Amino acid sequence: PPAHSRSDWIGPPDKLSNLRPIIFYEPPEESPLERQLREARQEAQACNQRFWARQNCAFRQEKEEFIYSRLKAKGLEMRDKTGQKATLNAEEMADFYKDFLSKNFRKHMQYNRDWYKRNFTITFLMGQVALVRALRWLRWKKKNAGN
Repeated sequence: PPAHSRSDWIGPPDKLSNLRPIIFYEPPEESPLERQLREARQEAQACNQRFWARQNCAFRQEKEEFIYSRLKAKGLEMRDKTGQKATLNAEEMADFYKDFLSKNFRKHMQYNRDWYKRNFTITFLMGQVALVRALRWLRWKKKNAGN
């Protein structure tokens, strides 16, 4: 982002995680509480990025292996005579999706628990930052009203 920018910048989706990366704005006079909030947001983004990059890679690999094994069982190749990639029907792919979700159920549950904890912390910090800013603004209003 340009040096004069005063907001977060959101990039295009990552090729592995499909998440849009964020470059967080760091104000020059950031308070310790505001820094704690920004760092919590950055850590949450990094954790989400790691989880979904790994999960999506595993999904793609297992999907390819599943398709290959099913096509091989039918005596078919990965590509047909015209060079087109061979596919399975929706029912066969539903078997894969169901199996993948079942195998990864615990991993997703742990991810969701961690995600909720992180978001609760971020929300709590956001409330604290908003309160401090509101009190600062009220003090400024009171100080300037007395002039």
